[in-house]
Amino acid sequence: MEVLRFPALSDNYGFAIRCARTNAVALVDAPEEDAITRALEDAKWPAPSAMLNTHWHGDHVGANEGLRKRFPGMAVHAPKAEVGKIRGRVDVEVGEGDVVRVGDLECEVRETPGHTLGHVVYHFKTQERVFVGDTLFALGCGRLFEGTPAQMWSSISKILAMPDATEVYCAHEYTLANAKFALSVDPTNEDLQKRAREIEAMRADGKPTVPTTVGLEKLTNPFCRPDSVGVQRGVNMEGSKDLAAVFGAVRAAKDNF
Repeated sequence: MEVLRFPALSDNYGFAIRCARTNAVALVDAPEEDAITRALEDAKWPAPSAMLNTHWHGDHVGANEGLRKRFPGMAVHAPKAEVGKIRGRVDVEVGEGDVVRVGDLECEVRETPGHTLGHVVYHFKTQERVFVGDTLFALGCGRLFEGTPAQMWSSISKILAMPDATEVYCAHEYTLANAKFALSVDPTNEDLQKRAREIEAMRADGKPTVPTTVGLEKLTNPFCRPDSVGVQRGVNMEGSKDLAAVFGAVRAAKDNF
């Protein structure tokens, strides 16, 4: 499995996946037509046969129709719960447990409501990679535009249950700002302190911070650590057993940061 990561719009990342044996290509989300086609041309990859949409927001589906015209053989896969919100035709409606194949590669669809109610992620188990859209970010998570804290914590927990080595491909370069917030609620976390310094250096050099890994997020991301004494203390909920409520307090703190 090969993955192309490329910038799009102001702070999005686009991704393309290629099966090395069959040469089949799929795109994950459609933030910007020109950025996607340029990345494919530069890599000399063939036309994509599939589009894997994570949710209905415009910076994830906005280029669907333009890409469909450019690549007539491309089948658009999208969350079945959000088909009515996505402009243009959806060829394959996907939900929890569905399997999508890209050549010899296959991924399992996991429903992750919270950012939007129908959001899904695409988990390539064998390759230990997951494409998470706006459910989880490096040191952050998506805003709760439609879902509840309990829904989002349940969704993030699905990702955290994956092996620690799993590479997490999130859709935005928000990590530097996320690190500043994370330190405000978990200031004594030495792993976080070290990571924040590394991120600052990476961004100063123009380097991307995506992908991350499940294991790294468990150590440093406050949205993945509502059971941590440090995070609970940071949102004045020390000793709480209600992890969804602690997660919700962290999300509210970030919204007001």
